[in-house]
Amino acid sequence: MKASTSSDAIVAAGQNALALGFSGNLGNIDAYISAVNRLPMLTQEEEVSLARRWRDSNDLAAAQGLVLSHLRLVVSIARGYLGYGLPHADLIQEGNIGLMKAVKRFDPDQGVRLVSYAMHWIKAEMHEYILKNWRLVKVATTKAQRKLFFNLRSHKEGLDSMTPAQVDALAKTLNVKREEVIEMETRLSGRDIALEAPTDDEDDKFSPIAYLSSDNSEPSKVLEAQAFDRLQSEGLASALEKLDPRSRRIVEARWLANDDGSGATLHELADEFGVSAERIRQIEAVALKKMKGSLASYV
Repeated sequence: MKASTSSDAIVAAGQNALALGFSGNLGNIDAYISAVNRLPMLTQEEEVSLARRWRDSNDLAAAQGLVLSHLRLVVSIARGYLGYGLPHADLIQEGNIGLMKAVKRFDPDQGVRLVSYAMHWIKAEMHEYILKNWRLVKVATTKAQRKLFFNLRSHKEGLDSMTPAQVDALAKTLNVKREEVIEMETRLSGRDIALEAPTDDEDDKFSPIAYLSSDNSEPSKVLEAQAFDRLQSEGLASALEKLDPRSRRIVEARWLANDDGSGATLHELADEFGVSAERIRQIEAVALKKMKGSLASYV
């Protein structure tokens, strides 16, 4: 009778994943880690065989075997990022995504073990998760900042601020400018603050949003308001002065008599000047066109 190999055991375990609890019914992270550590490891020959089956035939069972046999690697790597204060289970979950990406792209004929190839993908997913969730506001956006973020966290001792000598030494070690080290340390030492105060009855709660400048104080808004005020006062007065007395009377009676815009009607002005309502409309149209030209210099 042929002895079963660890790859057969892994595939069988994958097909019976519910029995191992990988559907999410393990109850806690410790039970998951214990189950993962009981999965058999692959020899190099078994790993190559499964990887070729996946690459050449899209054998999902083979891919599953590769993933299951390396879950303990994800757990081990995730343990090194617990200092960021994020849930261990979430780190493992993100790392598992990276592991699956690595298995999908793994080439068994390159002479590299999957464990070495997968570490990059696992860490990349964990790094992305940490940077997105460690703070509400991102502390690192560029590739260089991301690298500095993780290196600084691992080199910095304690929570105290770094001395100038420590900054210089770390900048030399990481081959970056000391100003970049200082800036990243400042970002790391900061904390998130809610813009609005908690919803309770206490009046002395600090609320940063109360100290933010109003939109009305924004330079473009200020200039726009000043231009509008000038248009309404100086510009309008100048435009009215250029009209003849009758045209000016019609415009003022129609548009400037009341703040709510309810001015005299065409028929009321027609009776006042002894002409037709149509003639009043024509005079009004010419006057408004002339005023528009005068106001153009104030816009």
